[in-house]
Amino acid sequence: MLETNGGSLPHTWITGDDEMGRSSRFRRDLRAWDEQYLLDVPSNSNIRDLQEPCPAYSGRGRLPDRPFQRVDAWCNSLDKDAWSRINVRDGEKGPLVLEIVKRRVLARTERSFREEGEELLVVTRSLDENGRMKYDYHLSNAPPDTPLNELARVVKAEHRVEDCIKRAKSEAGLSDYEVRTWGGWYHHQIFSLIAMWFLITETDRGKKIYSGVDRAAGSHFAESAVATRVRSHISRLADAFCEAKKRPQRAGSFLSLQTI
Repeated sequence: MLETNGGSLPHTWITGDDEMGRSSRFRRDLRAWDEQYLLDVPSNSNIRDLQEPCPAYSGRGRLPDRPFQRVDAWCNSLDKDAWSRINVRDGEKGPLVLEIVKRRVLARTERSFREEGEELLVVTRSLDENGRMKYDYHLSNAPPDTPLNELARVVKAEHRVEDCIKRAKSEAGLSDYEVRTWGGWYHHQIFSLIAMWFLITETDRGKKIYSGVDRAAGSHFAESAVATRVRSHISRLADAFCEAKKRPQRAGSFLSLQTI
């Protein structure tokens, strides 16, 4: 997708779940394509913290280096002061708040692929629905001075995609398909997402038209704007149909099917 259509779709980040992030080859290819990514990685990923001091030298053998360790074990050893609290944005159930920390690391996430590359480790934690602390681990090739607010925004970007798909299923029939081929399924998905894009665009246009200092730009005004435009289109189509019926019929006799 990136090779064939990446240049046609303006984007800043490549994100994905740990099935994509665990592949060090995929991350290496993204770096070769000059793509900026932030990908989830599993909790058993091996990392070496480059911001930690090296162990003391015993005087014999090679200089000791920082050991590789699982990212969840490394996370458990962090101090409380290492975490920064970020309010990402407002969500359906209230503000999306998480705690985040970043480090420069060397990452090794596959046993069979031992190439090491310096990356940025981003760890976020937040309370789940049961009140328990949930940890998520990400690797990125973003510059080390990337603001935490931007990293937190990209981490939570997947929720906007989920909201869009959920809305498309309920308003544009994204999940209501009966197809026999992959081509038919792709066609249905594309048209449903285009219809969802149209509805969102019309809603935004309605808000801009009817919003003012004395009243809020609610969905009622957006629906009224859409209904007004739809009625105008239907009226024009009806007028054109009536004009067509008034036109004189074509002169001449019709050729009977029995003579063919």
